[in-house]
Amino acid sequence: MLSAEAWGWQTNVTCESSVDMDLVLHYSLIPSFAIILVLSFLERRASRSQIDGKLHLLNGRFGIVIPLDFVGTFSNRWSFGFAFGATANKVMFLFSEGYLPLRVPQWAQAIVLLIGGTEVGLSYFPFFACLATEFQITGSVLGFFYTSTWFVITITNIVQCPHGRVMGDYEKIIFYWPSLFCLVFLLGRFALMFVKALRVRLKMDVSSQENHFLEVHQAQHVKRLVRKPPERQAQKSWFQRKVYEWDPCFQFPGRMIGTSALALICLYIFIVIEFYIYKEFSQELKILDQRFEELVESSNGSEVLVPVVLQLKEFINVTQGVWIFTTFAASLTCVSYVFHILACYRKHMKRLWAGEKHFLPLRSHEPASSQSVAAIARYSGWQIAYILWGTCQAFSISMHSTKIKAVALFLCSKKCVFSFPGYLIIHVVQCLFGVMIMYSFVLPIQHGQGLEMAKGLGIGILTVGIATGLMILQIKIAARFFLQPKILPDDKQKPLALNNRKAFHNFNYFLFFYNVLLGLGACLFRLLCSVLLGTWLIARIDRTIMQKGYEAADMGFNTWVGMIFMDHYHTNPTLLSFCHILLAGTTEKKLQKSTKYGFFNNISEPRVSTRARTRWLLLYTLLNNPRLTELRKPNVQSRASAVPQNPCV
Repeated sequence: MLSAEAWGWQTNVTCESSVDMDLVLHYSLIPSFAIILVLSFLERRASRSQIDGKLHLLNGRFGIVIPLDFVGTFSNRWSFGFAFGATANKVMFLFSEGYLPLRVPQWAQAIVLLIGGTEVGLSYFPFFACLATEFQITGSVLGFFYTSTWFVITITNIVQCPHGRVMGDYEKIIFYWPSLFCLVFLLGRFALMFVKALRVRLKMDVSSQENHFLEVHQAQHVKRLVRKPPERQAQKSWFQRKVYEWDPCFQFPGRMIGTSALALICLYIFIVIEFYIYKEFSQELKILDQRFEELVESSNGSEVLVPVVLQLKEFINVTQGVWIFTTFAASLTCVSYVFHILACYRKHMKRLWAGEKHFLPLRSHEPASSQSVAAIARYSGWQIAYILWGTCQAFSISMHSTKIKAVALFLCSKKCVFSFPGYLIIHVVQCLFGVMIMYSFVLPIQHGQGLEMAKGLGIGILTVGIATGLMILQIKIAARFFLQPKILPDDKQKPLALNNRKAFHNFNYFLFFYNVLLGLGACLFRLLCSVLLGTWLIARIDRTIMQKGYEAADMGFNTWVGMIFMDHYHTNPTLLSFCHILLAGTTEKKLQKSTKYGFFNNISEPRVSTRARTRWLLLYTLLNNPRLTELRKPNVQSRASAVPQNPCV
């Protein structure tokens, strides 16, 4: 995974592998292009061109090969997810700018990264194309051999040298095992595809890979809508009420499954790197601790130096313990975000299907069509980037450890910059709060200062309580003395009409000076809440962290809105069911017109007029959905008869 040029230092690990993974990536483009040409030759183009008339051998072949339908793919979702997982190691290289196929000046690195991303995409293109092709025998054979080649090369690289230049022992195993697991799954999937396709070819089984315009779960969703809801709702379990409720009439598209799988694997890789950085820093801190002890011994117990050294040692120990604890907390937070985003996707899609848009900002109710199309292309990459890469900050490497410098060079692509992921930002903030809690509550109790800590805590709580009580008291006084009585006894609150105006003006004057100080505390509290929420939600692309009116500046949230609107317009079950009924009726009519015996039918159906049938369906719909009667357009004749006639006319 890690190239030798990224480190520039040597360790005790001397093994070297004969497999250069970067060189393998370059040469993998040759079989990849060959597989793409084969699958393209099998594909038929929808419309013929002039070249087909000149070259009869083409016969409409060499169509465009689609690796993955990012809009409405509901089949092979988990296979596509594992295909994305197989690319996790190279995706991490692209994020860290560690893969540069060409050496160019710094100003042109963006173009080179685009070339590198295209090369990685072409290298892994056969994984997706062989899963998505309709020619399953050819696709499964080509996909199996291509996947097995990558698997054998990766295993050879690991077996020859399982150790690495950064983490030392078993580094490659730690980094590569998720991708190897995904490759094994793909091998099994291609083998199963070949067996099923072969049985269909030998007419031993019936093909189940027909392209349906309407998916089964979408049809079930529409049936549930038109069906009368049960009078008694089934009692839900605690998990269904508090955590997640599975819906059999809803399926996540392959894009969401693949994005989630790739995000989890990349997050695992980054957590491993972050844990190793902590381990190396701990070694440096131990050396620093030993130097502190030597300094104390050489100072002969100086009364000034000893307390400072003890406080520094205590701070180091507290920070290390809190950092280990918050590592698990931050990891669980980011992992829960991945699954929570899936739950929010389902919730938002159902609301859009029901015609509800109030959960979105007003400016996002009608996003531009071009924005939605571009959002589908951006979402998967941006979602992973928001979970991994959050912001960039300058960070000077002042430690003397060569290993830490090497890891830093990997993360910031040979620049004195750290790319702080959303995970690391959450981790740092949680660690800071952990240190504050330790110094505020735990350490005073350990040092026998629990009573003083309790007094300070009580004074702080009392101060905040008094300030909050005065704020509540102002509201109560305003409601009791400065508002006029209710107009009707059933009103929930008094009208916004002033009473006792002179007393009200004196009330405002004397509280003006106190509210200045109170406003300062409210301002600081507002700033603290903004920082906490912004940090906590930095990895959430489905929720904006901007204030109301500034949502357009959040490009991640705009991508989310455009993506869900694109899915709403192209995968709406009600719309697809309507189109399916129209297409089915048109096909049936064409079939009846194609033969003169088409009107014969084994099932004798009674002849019913179209008008009577329409009225019956309307009555049935209104009985099951009474609220629709309010939305119906009134009859013109009945409305005209309801208007009283002028006797003077």
